[in-house]
Amino acid sequence: MPTLKRPGPLVQALRSALDQSGVQVEVFVIDDCPQGSAEQPVRSLGDSRVRYLRNPEPPNGRPSPGRNIGWPLATGKYIHFLDDDDIVPAGHYAAACAAFARMPDVGVVIGRCVAFGEREDRVRADQRLFSEGARRALRSQRLDQPWIWVSRLLFQHLMFVGGAAMVRRSSVEAVGGFDVSLEVMEDVDFYVRIIRQFGACYLDRVALEYRVGPSMMHRPGIDKVRDRCYRQLQKKYRSARGLSEFYMLKLAARTVLRVI
Repeated sequence: MPTLKRPGPLVQALRSALDQSGVQVEVFVIDDCPQGSAEQPVRSLGDSRVRYLRNPEPPNGRPSPGRNIGWPLATGKYIHFLDDDDIVPAGHYAAACAAFARMPDVGVVIGRCVAFGEREDRVRADQRLFSEGARRALRSQRLDQPWIWVSRLLFQHLMFVGGAAMVRRSSVEAVGGFDVSLEVMEDVDFYVRIIRQFGACYLDRVALEYRVGPSMMHRPGIDKVRDRCYRQLQKKYRSARGLSEFYMLKLAARTVLRVI
């Protein structure tokens, strides 16, 4: 869990993870604040399952460097990349672990998001996006073809945010974690690579309570940055998987996937 100057929401996020029942939990908090603003809130919990680390090279609010510090330290079979202001619903970790056990080859287990926050207009807007994403994800699950997930993710069809997914640790090791060269959309690139190789399972249950508030994705000019990063990750995919597969997925995104 990378964090930057959000002590109140951080404690709420930590408690939501630590209070999960039926599973063993360890949490790594990576503090991106040079002054170590998260240390006291983390210590105040008094929970030995939480490990606090200070990022030696603060990445100016970008979460992927901190995630890459944290995940190699994890000892469990499954990893959850939780943002410092979101909430894990009660029982979700046990449900996701059960899904992994039923499908031992699947790399990612994904669920639905619900939005909350003080700005009702923005909460409603984000919830509409999440509801449409859930519809796409459920249909992708029913068709049970990884290429459908990959096509939609590659070509800007939102299905979930990163915190709504849990990942098998061996799958994270296989793809090498997050690409820190991407300014944004690094989670899309990450899940494209894992789903392409290991597939995904969708659980039609709430996996994340997403706090709508200040975010890198709401800053001025972010649309241009996002589009540039999508082009960058698409270029990576072409290089890794070849032109034929890439253009087949692009055609599918523009045709058949518009109606399913």
